[in-house]
Amino acid sequence: MQKLLITILVAGLMVPALSFAEKGDFVVRARATYVAPDETSKLDTMMPLAGSKLEVDSNTIPEIDFSYYITKNIAAELILALGTRHDVNIVGDTNAKLGSVNLLPPTLTAQWHFNPDQTIDPYAGAGISYARAMDNGLKLDPSTAIHVDRNMWGPALQAGVDVNLQDKWLINFDVKKIWFSTDVYTTANGAKIDSLDIDPWVVSFGVGKKF
Repeated sequence: MQKLLITILVAGLMVPALSFAEKGDFVVRARATYVAPDETSKLDTMMPLAGSKLEVDSNTIPEIDFSYYITKNIAAELILALGTRHDVNIVGDTNAKLGSVNLLPPTLTAQWHFNPDQTIDPYAGAGISYARAMDNGLKLDPSTAIHVDRNMWGPALQAGVDVNLQDKWLINFDVKKIWFSTDVYTTANGAKIDSLDIDPWVVSFGVGKKF
């Protein structure tokens, strides 16, 4: 019996321990991110746009983020996406494909980690997101281009979980809700045609490494 206990103890010491977050840790994550706009369109009711609205489609993009643990429980996270291209359409009584717009949405959040010393560490966060419209190739018709404000700021809420693994690796699942609002104009006469709330859900899954 004593030999069995010693064998179990030695075997346990030989298994690499899970790595938990500590103050001063730096974490890099690579994730696949699904961006699903939850838009509210207030399209101008003047003909021929009456009864229609703008629709922004979803997309999946690669994303990298960086976290710094200020304490074991509090971390600051900067999310950097490579840019997400979305098709924009008019749907309703009038239907038209307007083209696509490319958005660059870095987001900074402060997180509270509930169980930093456990294998499963859920967290919640809040912060701010900035969207830059990098490309604006939208057209209402061949002679009328559409302009979307290039700079958009909005609040962000976040919830997720880190699953701590051996050798400072982790698996991550994360959901964010971001609120963006922008105005949409035609370049023909500068007329405003929409007050568009994009308000995307951002769902991410990936792996990370602590340093």
